[in-house]
Amino acid sequence: MKRNRTLRLTLAALLVAVAVVGSLFSFPVFGSKCSPVQHMVNVVCGVLLGPWYALGTGFLAALIRNLFGLGSLLAFPGSMCGSFLCGLVWKYSKKLLPTLAGEVFGTGVIGGLLAYPVAVALMGVSSASVGFTAYVVPFLISTVAGSIIAGAILFALQKNGALNAMISRLG
Repeated sequence: MKRNRTLRLTLAALLVAVAVVGSLFSFPVFGSKCSPVQHMVNVVCGVLLGPWYALGTGFLAALIRNLFGLGSLLAFPGSMCGSFLCGLVWKYSKKLLPTLAGEVFGTGVIGGLLAYPVAVALMGVSSASVGFTAYVVPFLISTVAGSIIAGAILFALQKNGALNAMISRLG
C-alpha cells in the first residue's frame, strides 16, 4: 500500500512539473494566459489518479506558476475546477469523451465564471470594464486545445492497452 501511495504522489509531482514547465508555452487571450499544457495535465491526472489528486495537482501547479510569475490568479479556478470535474467524470463513467467534455466544461464554463470574482476581488480588475462571462471564451480556447492533446495521448494509450495497465498499476 505504501509503495502505491509513493507511486501516485511521484506521478502527481511529475504532472505538476510538466504543467509548470508547459506554462512557458502560453499565449494571452483577452487578459488571461492560456496554457493548454495545464489542461492536458488535468485530463491525464484525472484519468490516472482520480479527482482529488487532480484537484491537488491543479492547485499546486497554479500556485507554483504564480510564484514564478508564469501565470495569473485566474489559473486557480481554471485548473482546479476542470481537473476535479474531469476526474469525477472518469471515475464514474470510465469513458474518455465524457471525461474530456468534463475538463472543457469544468474549466471553460465553471472556471471561467469563477474567474470573474477572482479578477475583480484579487486582481483589481474593474467590474465595469469586464463582463461576468468575460473569461469563459479564453478559458474555453485553452482547455479545448489541451483536451485535444490529452485525448490524442489517452486514446492511443487506451488502444494499445497501456492505459488500463497504468491505471491498474496505480491502484
